[in-house]
Amino acid sequence: MARRSRGLRSAGRGKFTKPPRRRGLGSVVQATQELPIGAKVTIFINPSVHKGQPHHRYHGRIGLVIEKRGRAYIVEIKDGGKIKKIIASPEHLRVVR
Repeated sequence: MARRSRGLRSAGRGKFTKPPRRRGLGSVVQATQELPIGAKVTIFINPSVHKGQPHHRYHGRIGLVIEKRGRAYIVEIKDGGKIKKIIASPEHLRVVR
């Protein structure tokens, strides 16, 4: 019997499915947003933009923006007892208000 592929986007059917009226590309405003260093953000993956996606295990996590690298941002999150740095483009980040 053949083995199932376990790529990066596997087991993400629920996370990477948009409701019918939200399908398609997101807004330009969200793609070009500037985030201040030290801002609190939620990693919320936009499935229609593949570039700059963090791993789906970090979907829904809250962290701090510590640096800008090119167009992307480095977000520091706590995972268990460790602090990890996630690189994500602005389409996949939402500011916590």
